[in-house]
Amino acid sequence: MVEGRLTGGETTVEGLTSQHPTALLIAAPLADGDSVIRISNLHEAPYLEMTLDWLRRQGIEFSQEGLREFRVPGGQRYRPVNRAIPADWSSATFFLAAGALEGNEVVLRGLDMDDTQGDKAVVEYLRAMGAEIEVGEDSIRVRAKELKGCELDLNATPDALPMLAVLGCFAQGATRLVNVPQARIKETDRISAMAAELRKLGAQVEELEDGLVVRESALQGAEVDSHRDHRIAMALAVAGCAIPGETVVREAEAAAVTFPEFSDCMRGIGAHLDVDENQH
Repeated sequence: MVEGRLTGGETTVEGLTSQHPTALLIAAPLADGDSVIRISNLHEAPYLEMTLDWLRRQGIEFSQEGLREFRVPGGQRYRPVNRAIPADWSSATFFLAAGALEGNEVVLRGLDMDDTQGDKAVVEYLRAMGAEIEVGEDSIRVRAKELKGCELDLNATPDALPMLAVLGCFAQGATRLVNVPQARIKETDRISAMAAELRKLGAQVEELEDGLVVRESALQGAEVDSHRDHRIAMALAVAGCAIPGETVVREAEAAAVTFPEFSDCMRGIGAHLDVDENQH
């Protein structure tokens, strides 16, 4: 049980996931006294930068030493905001990647390349794998080209791992997704889970301590498990739409955690996808 008022103080928090220091930075301005927040072993730096951008826009006062230490005066207040919220790059990853699969072309609107979201790096990841991408004023167009494996450092973009692991199955050679140990402490251990589920589809996958090596594989539909993880559910659904046979994703309702319209959007780009409301 948590109760009482925040009084301020000093603390050190590990930054293996950005969510922990982000929560403290958002709460600290409301404390009665001043706070000093130190962060060790920081991963996912773009997410922390996004938090700081919002604090600045809210007029919150704080000082910092890089991304290692923050001093936040207490007794502050948040104010109402009127701002257009850019589309979510983490969710867009699934459709950007779908556009890169053989025979596909997908146009996405509402994304802002100037936004602080780290997952916009997926555009460059896909380019590195050989996809053709055009960035316009209000749209991003992805066309399928012959994909090739490469090494991608996902430390700043761990949410991209499930979908890029799927994409690696369609790329020539080996795709190395590395430096993302924090993927093991998300909704599930995404490194282990993606290795297990892709193998059920016929993939050649090697599990690393901090990532995956995925080799070009001839996949075939099968029954797979989302591990109740929204990003794994969506990545496996995209995979199922691109391979022979029927793929059943168990507990796919997990996608609704962040993207309740996922199935409708997939059908909107031509996917043959049915939702079994009776599946549990």
